[in-house]
Amino acid sequence: MPSNKDTQKVSNRRTLILVLAVFVLPAVVAVLMYASGWKPAATGNHGELIQPPRLIEDRSLLSLDGKAVKFSELHGKWTLVYLNSASCAEECMKQLFLMRQIHIAQGKDQDRVQRVFILTDVKAVDALPEKLSDYAEMRVWKGENQVMDKLATDFGMDLKNTAEHRAIYMLDPQGNLMMRYGEKTEPAGMRKDLARLLKYSSEK
Repeated sequence: MPSNKDTQKVSNRRTLILVLAVFVLPAVVAVLMYASGWKPAATGNHGELIQPPRLIEDRSLLSLDGKAVKFSELHGKWTLVYLNSASCAEECMKQLFLMRQIHIAQGKDQDRVQRVFILTDVKAVDALPEKLSDYAEMRVWKGENQVMDKLATDFGMDLKNTAEHRAIYMLDPQGNLMMRYGEKTEPAGMRKDLARLLKYSSEK
């Protein structure tokens, strides 16, 4: 029976192959075509590729209503992840809206995508349910400070850097972190990246 370590190696390898097929190889082909005199449209990903993709630890968290959850519950779907304070000011709400629109834009593939908002603290958490009344289908998770610090490390995020609170992350169905979208990423680019990943992963 293969060990968990061996299984993870296989999962990472599959994710890496998919990333290469969807993003890297088209860019290489475009360069070669350009060198030959062709001028194709821009190709490649619009976010920051995480190389190699890394599995997010299966940390114990809580849903907004206090139920115990595990990070591995996200496995099985492509996941858009956003981390920010429970106070969720204007910029935070904009990012949640953006994630929702990107999700909806996937049309018939919407069911293969999910969203999760992870609270980096619980300041003003009592006011959050009302703020998120239009986001009932989005998971909202919280946790102890130590867990949040470790989770931020898993995502390569500095919680003290407010600029990083604008980043949206993408996980593959095995729970591997594979893409990061910073504040300068065009929403249309995120939508296209996700659509391509959904298309090519369904053809595997």
